[in-house]
Formats: sequence, structure tokens, C-alpha cells
Amino acid sequence: MIVNRVISNSIRKIISKYPIIAVTGPRQSGKTTLLKSMFPDYEYVSLENPDMRSFAETDPNGFLKKYNEKIIFDEIQRVPSLFSYLQTIVDESGMMGQFFLSGSQNFHLMNSITQSLAGRVAIFKLFPFDFQELKSVDWLQENYAEVMIKGFYPAIYDRDIEPNIFYSNYLQTYIQRDVSELIAIKDMHSFNRFIALCATRAGQLLNLNALANECGISQPTAKAWLSALESSYIVFLLNPFHKNFSKRIIKSPKLYFYDTGLLAYLLKINDSNDLLNQSVKGALFENMMVSEYIKRIYHKNVLQSEVWFWRDTNGNEVDLLIQKSKSLEVVEIKATETIMPDLFKGLNYFENLAEYDNLSKILVYGGSEYQQRSVGSVIPWFDFGK
Repeated sequence: MIVNRVISNSIRKIISKYPIIAVTGPRQSGKTTLLKSMFPDYEYVSLENPDMRSFAETDPNGFLKKYNEKIIFDEIQRVPSLFSYLQTIVDESGMMGQFFLSGSQNFHLMNSITQSLAGRVAIFKLFPFDFQELKSVDWLQENYAEVMIKGFYPAIYDRDIEPNIFYSNYLQTYIQRDVSELIAIKDMHSFNRFIALCATRAGQLLNLNALANECGISQPTAKAWLSALESSYIVFLLNPFHKNFSKRIIKSPKLYFYDTGLLAYLLKINDSNDLLNQSVKGALFENMMVSEYIKRIYHKNVLQSEVWFWRDTNGNEVDLLIQKSKSLEVVEIKATETIMPDLFKGLNYFENLAEYDNLSKILVYGGSEYQQRSVGSVIPWFDFGK
């Protein structure tokens, strides 16, 4: 089944304004399926194919003479020399929507784009399914614990693959390979331990020194490995709110995984009933909701929305702060299905401290009812960010 991806609307609006459209994102997030289904009149060329890659590398002029209009170049970062040639071609043709580029290595792709194609390319990021996309084809389960463990990668749904099997293969065939292309990893066992330790810290403040020490590696190595995981769209860092209300504000970022299915796999959690009885449930739920909002920002292409968290040294915290054009949304995320007054404690504390004129308080929880209370709005987990 072809799922109508939210990002397709944004791409259609921009194709007449830029000669090149780039779509990046994690491996297996559906980039190829999206572009092929949206633009069946474009020829598809994969530079993962050794023959195609050799042709492009050894004879770029001949290659681009053959593939010079209405082309989808997949994994184009594999042949970085092509970018300068594309610049010349689109400058001479003046044609909009002439090329689509896709790639899963954000560092290499973006580096080549900024060097050669600045001002000529519109960039989109496609992540695994978001809630609204799953709901559109009736694939979003009612039990959020099952959703967290299953994750959001299209292949799990399209091909009915068991999450354990998918994520085991994903870790070995994509993550290890992509990271190895970015940095030299001499000890893959230590790297696997590192990513597993990152999973135990999902939703927590990042302490790189502690992470390095527990893994038995140097701090610079931990920093390089984490950066590679970010470039491969496995993890991301959420920065603290920058307004300094006092000197007691926390300044370290928080670590999250883009996909909770992979996170649950790394934590060795594969049963939703087991998950509901574990202390890690709250962290997984928070990770799912934060990553959901990040995915929605990119899928709807509303990149002007800025997102942070806030915490002070006394433990007062707000899980998510969202800067809209004229307001600030402060969001508390709780896995509970029961709404209690103390769930608004952090939101109320921040409201009193910040003294914003246009501030709205939102509680996202594990239940299914909407409520509008005097202290703020209550939103069920499956409708957050829509």
C-alpha cells in the first residue's frame, strides 16, 4: 500500500521554484518510494549501483549527457564530483525541477550541496511514518506501547516484518555501515556498546564524559561517534531554552532517538505488557512524542518552528517548548492515562517564572480524551503535533 506522505504537499509547492530538489533522511524512511510514486515521469538512477557509480565517476560528462533532465539521483553523495557538473547544467538550462537528489548520509550530502549548489536546491527531510500518516491508512494501533515497540519504518508495515528482525538487520546493514563511512571504527563491539548506552540515556541530559567512561572510550571518540549517529539520522539532540531566567538554568542538551522501535530494540524490550511495567516507559513515551513533533515539523516543512526543553538545577522542567510566530507553547509529556492536577506542576512553575504574554500550556498524555481545563489543554498522544 502506498501511504500519502505529508511531505509530498510541500514538495509539490516548491518544484516550480528550484531547479534541484534534495530529499534526505534515514535509510529505509521511504525516500525512493516517495519520489518514484510522486514523479513517475522521472527516470530513476541509483548510485548505489556499482556500474552506475563507475560510469558517473569515470565519465561524468558522458553520464550527465545521458541523464540530464527529469532525473532522480538516489544516494548521490556516493559521487560528490557530480555536484559541480549539476551546477553548470541547471544554470545553463534554467529549468525548474530538473533533478531530484536523495541520500541518507546527511553530512556528505549537505557538504556537497553547500559547496556547489547553494541557492539552487530546496532541501527536504523525510523521516519514517508519523502518526497522521499511519492513521491515514488505519495502521496506528490504539495501544501506544505497541506503537513504541513497533516503531515507524515503512518496511515493518509494508512487508509485515517483525520489529526484532527488522531492527537487528537495520543495525547491522545500515547503521554500522553508514557510521563506518563517516569515521573509522576499529572496534565494532565498542561501538555497539556505545549505541546501546545511548539508548539507556534517551530523554536524559547528555553527559558525554560519563558516556565515554562507561563505554571505555575517549571523550573525543564518543563525540565523533555521536556526531556520526546524528548525521545518519539515528539520534538527535534537543537544546535547552536559551532565555536565561537565572544562572541556575541547565545548559546541556537532551539525547533522543528518531525512532522508538530501534530504541526499544536496543533496550531489549519487545513486549508491550513488559514495557508498561518498566520504569523506562516514561522515557520511551517522551522520546516518541518529542520525535513525533520533530518529524511533523520537517514533513510539513514548517522549519520556522523552534523547539527546546527547559530545566533548572532544582529539577523544575518543561519537556518541550515550541516557539510559534506570536506565542510560546509549553508542553508536558506524561505516559499516564489518568489526568491528575500535579501533572501541570512544571507548566505552572514555568508560566510564573517566564511571565510570557502569549503562552499556552499543553499536557500530552497516554489517554484518549481531549480536555480544556483552566490550567491548560489536554491532548491525547495520537493527535499531538497534527
